Amino acid sequence: MKLFAWYFKCNLLVRILAGLILGAVCGLAFGPAMVWVSPFGEIFIRLLKMIVMPVILFSLTVGAASVHPSQLGRVGLKALVIYTVTTGFAVVFGLICGNLFQPGQGMQIAAGAAEGIKADVSAPSLVDTLINVVPVNPYGAIAEGSVLPVIFFCLLFGIGLAYTRNSEDETVRKSGETVFRFFNGGAEIMYLVVHWILQYAPIGVFALIADVFGKQGAEAFGPLGWTTLAVYTGFVGHMVLVYGGILLLFKLSPPVFFSKAREAIVTAFVTRSSGGTLPVSMDIAGSKMGISQGVYSFSLPLGATINMDGTAIYQGVCAIFVGFAIGAPLTFSQQLTIIATSLLASIGTAGVPGAGAIMLMMVLESVGLKVAPGSPVAMAYGMIFGIDALLDMGRTACNVTGDLAVTCVVAKTEQEMDLSAWRKPRQRVPADPATAE
Repeated sequence: MKLFAWYFKCNLLVRILAGLILGAVCGLAFGPAMVWVSPFGEIFIRLLKMIVMPVILFSLTVGAASVHPSQLGRVGLKALVIYTVTTGFAVVFGLICGNLFQPGQGMQIAAGAAEGIKADVSAPSLVDTLINVVPVNPYGAIAEGSVLPVIFFCLLFGIGLAYTRNSEDETVRKSGETVFRFFNGGAEIMYLVVHWILQYAPIGVFALIADVFGKQGAEAFGPLGWTTLAVYTGFVGHMVLVYGGILLLFKLSPPVFFSKAREAIVTAFVTRSSGGTLPVSMDIAGSKMGISQGVYSFSLPLGATINMDGTAIYQGVCAIFVGFAIGAPLTFSQQLTIIATSLLASIGTAGVPGAGAIMLMMVLESVGLKVAPGSPVAMAYGMIFGIDALLDMGRTACNVTGDLAVTCVVAKTEQEMDLSAWRKPRQRVPADPATAE
């Protein structure tokens, strides 16, 4: 193990970016000869596909079961509704940016194979999609990898588990606690497995990128840059228009808000962790925004769990990128399915390491873009994964900004905010030295 100590000691972000750069360089230098590395990329895709269903099953159930029924009162309901609405806007915003920028258009990754994929992605009607959200057999849905039905079942099961854990009947309460511990243990195990798989990510990214650039050449650089621009345009636009608009609607100053939230936004951008930024966000909410502890102590942790606006924007743009890259642009019905999947998956998976990339795979699967090893979809997905760390910085900052904005609105409507903290401090007039004692 000492032979690889340097590898594991090096920052994962640096390793993934190094894999991306080396893969691009080797692909450009050796061209189609780099096809020999493709099996390493296929292994990486298989590892990611392996954990999708277990992550949904355990993390979504725990996420839903962690919300205390008594907290689903007025404050909790307001926070949940606003978080859900902003997430819906975020997905739509991401899809708009994706359709405007059209990242990946003209790439035609493995154009010969794209025709077969076009036949696979003929999505069912919107009515059929809504009906199919409710599974006839949850176990069958898990076995078949049907994302939406599994998410729906896990949310219902988790909510039922939350009520069971807080039952007045001691026997029922103990049973519920036992079941919760099982799922919580499963979730923790999956987080560990995800961590292990991410250690292999640099090798997988190298193989996937080398294969793509070996076949596409330098033309692949443009779409990745265009995708990054589209995603960050979505982040900034959502933060300014949606969050700023909500604050204005409730007569709170957006410039003052962003000035006060600046430290949390920067911390989120650097650390790429909503949970890690939570202490900073809570301190700002209490000391700088004048929000009562009773509101921010519930709303901010809830937001860190279920508010995924940045991730939703990322999914919308990247799903459109994959569609264009393989020559099978997403239909309007498929884009509506993306909205539904993102909303349903917004509970629980935010706390999973690499949540954005895992959820993107869920979204692609839900619209018929199967990330099968060696497929054009897998190649396009690998390109996105290569720049995922860069995109993750922006989406985490967007998520944390949303947590604070929604918390401000809830506190204002509940009259649990000291509005004097939002007034601009008066300029102090320097004392006259002649009159000073």
